[in-house]
Amino acid sequence: MTRYIRFAILAAVAIPNASVHADSHEVNRPKPRNIIVMIADGAGFSQFEAASLYRTGTRDGLSIHKFPVRLACSTFPSEGTYNPNAMWTDFGYATRKPTDSAAAATALATGHKTANGFLGIATTGRDVAIAHTNILERAKARRMSSGVVTTVPLSHATPAGFLAHALERGAYTDIARKMLASSADVIIGCGHPDATNEPLPKRFGLVSTPGPDPLRFNWVGGEQTWTQLLAGVAMGDADGDGTPDPWTLVQDTAAFRDLAAGRAPRRLLGVVRAKTTLQEGRDGELHADPYAVPFTPDMPTLSDLARAALNVLDDNTNGFALMIEGGAIDWACHANLSGRAIEETLDFTDAVDAVLAWIDANDAWDSTLLIVTADHETGYLLGPGSGPKSWWQFWQPVWKPLTSKGAGKLPGMAWHARGHTNQLVPLYAIGAGARELNTATTGLDPVRGRYLDNTDVARVIFRLLEP
Repeated sequence: MTRYIRFAILAAVAIPNASVHADSHEVNRPKPRNIIVMIADGAGFSQFEAASLYRTGTRDGLSIHKFPVRLACSTFPSEGTYNPNAMWTDFGYATRKPTDSAAAATALATGHKTANGFLGIATTGRDVAIAHTNILERAKARRMSSGVVTTVPLSHATPAGFLAHALERGAYTDIARKMLASSADVIIGCGHPDATNEPLPKRFGLVSTPGPDPLRFNWVGGEQTWTQLLAGVAMGDADGDGTPDPWTLVQDTAAFRDLAAGRAPRRLLGVVRAKTTLQEGRDGELHADPYAVPFTPDMPTLSDLARAALNVLDDNTNGFALMIEGGAIDWACHANLSGRAIEETLDFTDAVDAVLAWIDANDAWDSTLLIVTADHETGYLLGPGSGPKSWWQFWQPVWKPLTSKGAGKLPGMAWHARGHTNQLVPLYAIGAGARELNTATTGLDPVRGRYLDNTDVARVIFRLLEP
């Protein structure tokens, strides 16, 4: 790449080179006792930028933009790669061989690449499959508590990648049973069997079939498992003492909010009364501006769910490991819904702020590591005027920044795909051990700066979990 082309790209994208800056929470301090990984499914640099432009009128006005560690992260699956020069000289490069959420979650959770569709298993073919321990399993080995929280069905790819091992990410019933039989202390997500069908299929030209839904129990492990959960007899061994530990089932929004403080159950299964997502799948004009369509009433936010999980897990003096996913960002980006993508990204960043508030309230900066990243980018979101060629140079691709129209206004946005891309995604970290991520960088991108691989996230955490 010539110096001129590199400069032109840097000027057009208008994103500062990734760097690490010191502040009061930068850490040369003890190893963390608590590890929180927050995953904005489908959110690349542009999604966070769009959310910031809408809320603050600036490109870097969210709390994550002030974290002391700000890097980029590669996401490709085992059959892929990332070439930084090709990324910025070939407009179509980003759409080739991207990861899916299952392979990305596996990499983030286990430190091993795998093929798309596999969960917690490192393999490039179904004839050779090796299950690798994940972050939550290693935390349990240290007698820490563990949990997952998501805004999509609880047995979907990302939460499943932190609790289950499976050859097929779509085997939701079996995956849910594995998750419920795991040693986790908290599982929270959607997929309630009694929730009404949401209008999500409309955007893909499908028609919902009236009558009973034969798949209504898939997300929660099947009808028999759900019946056992309702009766309080579905169990697993959370503490490894050989005695079953029952789940406490919570379903109602008020109950989730009550769990933010005060007495908490020993083990929490939260199944929100939503079939697929909290708000992203609601009815109304799909391409409306953010918040123009009224929200579904009496539905918790990701912040509510995160607070509930933290209040359960923080009772363990040995600490905890927690994964929190904003899963419906990806769904909005697949459908190129700019308004809803911003809503979901802001719901996620609000949850980041809720976690920061918990760390502050518990004076836990010396004992807590918070990592915020994405499993991949979805939708190839760029600014208007971007494309594979410019009017003045037929062969030169163009990357334009999102255009600001002021706080509270939908920024200028242009989608170039409906699937995942192989772009680098942002990674932000703060708290105990955060500097270790900086030392794990393996490459230099001409636009995004220093980057590490998603497998390095798990490997750094594994080192921090060592005695």
